[in-house]
Order: sequence, then C-alpha cells, then structure tokens
Amino acid sequence: MKALPDAVNDPAWLHGATAFTTVRTRRGAPLLWPEHLARLQDTCAFLGLPAPDPDLHPLDPHPWGLLRVTVTEGGTFASHRPLTPGPRPEGDVTVRLTGVQIHPQLGAHKTGNYLPYRLAAREAAPAFEGWLLDAHGQVVDGSRTSPLLELDGQLIVPVGGLPSVTRAAFLHSTPHATRPVHAAELARVTRAWVCSSGVGVVPVARLEGLSGAYPARDLGVQWPDTTDPALVWPGG
Repeated sequence: MKALPDAVNDPAWLHGATAFTTVRTRRGAPLLWPEHLARLQDTCAFLGLPAPDPDLHPLDPHPWGLLRVTVTEGGTFASHRPLTPGPRPEGDVTVRLTGVQIHPQLGAHKTGNYLPYRLAAREAAPAFEGWLLDAHGQVVDGSRTSPLLELDGQLIVPVGGLPSVTRAAFLHSTPHATRPVHAAELARVTRAWVCSSGVGVVPVARLEGLSGAYPARDLGVQWPDTTDPALVWPGG
C-alpha cells in the first residue's frame, strides 16, 4: 500500500468536487465560449465553488482543438490539446442503451463526479456511444455526448441530462420540444443524433440494447447541412 500523495489529498480529486466544460477550438479560437462559460458558472454556483475565471489565455493555434476548463476550490485551470478524432464515420455510428443511471442531483451538471458516464461507456463498448437512464427508465444523456431524437416527426430533447451547448447551437431557430423520453419510446425513433464539442453533431445509424420486440433498430442517417465549425465533424 502506498501513501496518498499530498497533491491528490484534496476534495477535487478524492470526491470529484470540480466543475468543468470542454470547448472546441478552431485555430486557437474557442467556439461557443460564452455559452460554455454560462453553464460552467451555473454549475459552480450549484456546487459552491468559486466563479470561473472568464478570461482565457492565448491558445495554441491547433487546426482543431479541445479546451478543458476545470474549476476547483483552488481556482480555474485549463488544458488544451489537438482534437483529432479520425475520419468522419459514414453510416456506422451505433448507440447502445445501457442500464446505468445518472446521479439524480448532478445529472444536469458537468462535474468531476463522472463515474456513471465511464461505466456507461464501458457497458456500451464497442459502440460509439452509450445512453444513460434516470430512476424512472427515461433516456437522459450519453456517456460523452448528448442525445437528440426524432419521434413522430418531431425533434425531441430528452429531459434530465446535461444541457448540451453543441445541441442547443444546432437547434437554434429550429422547432423542437423538450420532454421526458421513456426508453420504451426508442422503438419509435426514426432518426437520432449525438452532440458534443468533441464530435459535433453526428447521426446515429443503429440503436442497440432495446428491450422487448425491438432488440436493435436501424435509423435513417442524415448529417447536418452546415459548415458551422462548432457543429461539423472536426477535420471535415
């Protein structure tokens, strides 16, 4: 048994007492930073952490980058790396519904208490993404992206998960509804997308892990008709 290093003897590392956001960058420019900052401020207030420092230092001019801004009791910290997810997937993105549940109070916030999302990703592998439930069996979030569904001809944002900045930007001025979505309704989904800073807005080709008479479902694939650098597959 090893002694706990002083550097990690802190609530930020022992209990996940942090708030964070991940921001896509384009040649050193942070995309949708005001929206990310507003969400981060709300989470810091909820957790009782200091308000995040809104001033970003100059960033390396990566063609595509991912900036992580983390707030702890000790202040605001940032790391920036190249964003290189590889070739854009064409018609082979699979999402698996998992049995993992989000935290009932923390699900609407991006915090260091991240274990449910890691467990969902592990359960869903090798699928591109795993979706998490709440205690009522409703689909609420993804392990690393946020879901957007087409049900009965209407775009639906499931209630209960993280308010995705990328998804909100994609839906700006587009009619949609926000409501609870029970897992049983996935059998009626005609199209779906997953949204995040890391991948943009990606269409789902196949849903797996459904119960009953619908163990899997193939969906129509439609990539967004946009050149917005915050929404496209990075590098595309």
